[in-house]
Amino acid sequence: MSAPSVMNVSPAAAERVRGLLAKSEPGVGLRVSLEKSGCAGVAYRMALTEPEPGDEVIDFDGGRVIVDSKAVLYLLGTTMDVKTTQFESSFVFENPNQTSACGCGESVELKEADPSSLAPTA
Repeated sequence: MSAPSVMNVSPAAAERVRGLLAKSEPGVGLRVSLEKSGCAGVAYRMALTEPEPGDEVIDFDGGRVIVDSKAVLYLLGTTMDVKTTQFESSFVFENPNQTSACGCGESVELKEADPSSLAPTA
């Protein structure tokens, strides 16, 4: 049995990541990190870059998501998806570790996940 991925990447998010990486150098991925921000505590930040030591890398056909090593315990069990409206398309995170969010939607409050609560996958 192997350990589950830190995050799940929905098919829509995987397609969007593939599009972002289409003209990138090999080894580059979409890095997801957390940054102190807003009134609730932290905000998700993303950048195209190569993994750093200790990061978790989620590779899939034609794409790569990199989870910052300092964010892993806050993102365990999260699903990365894409929300599309008439005027915009953006990544969204369904995070079971989120305890609150600010009213403006700029930041969220997260608690550390309990790694033992995730069941291993076959």
